[in-house]
Amino acid sequence: MRSLLLGGAGFIGLHLARRLLADGHEVTIVDDFSRGRNDFQLDVELISADLTDPASYAALPHGWDQIYLLAAVVGVRNVERDPARVVRVNTLSALHLLDWVAPGERVFFASTSEVYAGGVDAGVVPVPTGEDVPTMISDVTAPRFAYAVSKLLGEAAFLHTARARGFEAVVGRFHNVYGPRMGADHVIPEMALRARAGESPFRVPGADQYRAFCHVDDAVEAIVRLMAVPEAAGQIVHIGNDREETLILDLAKAVLAVAGAASALDPQPAPAGSVHRRCPDLTKLRALTGYEPKVSLEDGVRSTFDWYAEHGRPA
Repeated sequence: MRSLLLGGAGFIGLHLARRLLADGHEVTIVDDFSRGRNDFQLDVELISADLTDPASYAALPHGWDQIYLLAAVVGVRNVERDPARVVRVNTLSALHLLDWVAPGERVFFASTSEVYAGGVDAGVVPVPTGEDVPTMISDVTAPRFAYAVSKLLGEAAFLHTARARGFEAVVGRFHNVYGPRMGADHVIPEMALRARAGESPFRVPGADQYRAFCHVDDAVEAIVRLMAVPEAAGQIVHIGNDREETLILDLAKAVLAVAGAASALDPQPAPAGSVHRRCPDLTKLRALTGYEPKVSLEDGVRSTFDWYAEHGRPA
C-alpha cells in the first residue's frame, strides 16, 4: 500500500511511519520541520514542504491508498504563545488538503479530546466520554482553546466534504497520547526531564486532576486498525487508553520511581483552562476494530523516561 503522512516527521507521525513500513507500506512523509525533526533513518520518501501553501499539495501525485493529516501546531505552551498561528496553520493545512484530495482516496484526520473539554468541567459532558457528547469551546477568546477550535473545524470540514466529494474520511480524537520523542512541552516528558535533573521539591501542577494516558504504540495500533476497516469511514472515533485513569499526583510518583528519585512532592494549581478529569469511552473503537490497549502506564513511563535520559531535551 502507498501511504502519505502529512506532518509525518512529528511525534505520532514518525511512530506511525515505522509501523506502516513494518507492515509493508511504501511511505512518503511531508513536513516543514517547524516542529518535526529530521533525526531518523527510515526507508521513506521525504518531502520538505509548507502545508499551509496550496502549491505544496499541487506538487504531490495522487493514487494514495491512505493519507494521514497529522500536521498541526500542538502543545499547550505553543498554543498559548501564538494562538493565531495555531488557527492559521491547522486550518489551512486541512482546507488545502480538502481541495486537493481525490475521489476514492482515504484520509485520517487527527483531532483531539479538547473539542469537548469545555463541557467536562461545565458538567454537561460525562466521563468516560463517548463520541456523541456535545462539543463545547467554553471561551473562544482564551488562547488555550485555539487548538480545539482549529480541530473542531477540521472534523466538520472533513466529514461533510468527504460525503460531497466521494472520498473517505476517518476522524480520530486522541486522548493524552504520550511516548518517546514527543517534545518537552507535555506532562510526562516534562516530568521525566525534571526528575532526571533532580528537582526537589518536585512541582506537580494539577496534582488533583485525572487523566487516562495512552502510549503512542497503542495509539498507532488504533489508527492502523481504523484505516483498515471500511465501516470507520465517516466516523469520529476516540483513541486512547481507558484502563488506567490516573491521578496526576500518582503519575508524578511513578515518574520519580522510574528516575530513582526521592524528591518531595509540591502539588500546585492546575494550568488555566485544563479539565479536571479526562477519560475516553472506547466502545466504538472496540466495536469497529477489536482494539485493546496493551502498554501499561508503568511500562510506558519507563520507555519514555529512558528515551529522554538518552536524548535529553529536544532542540
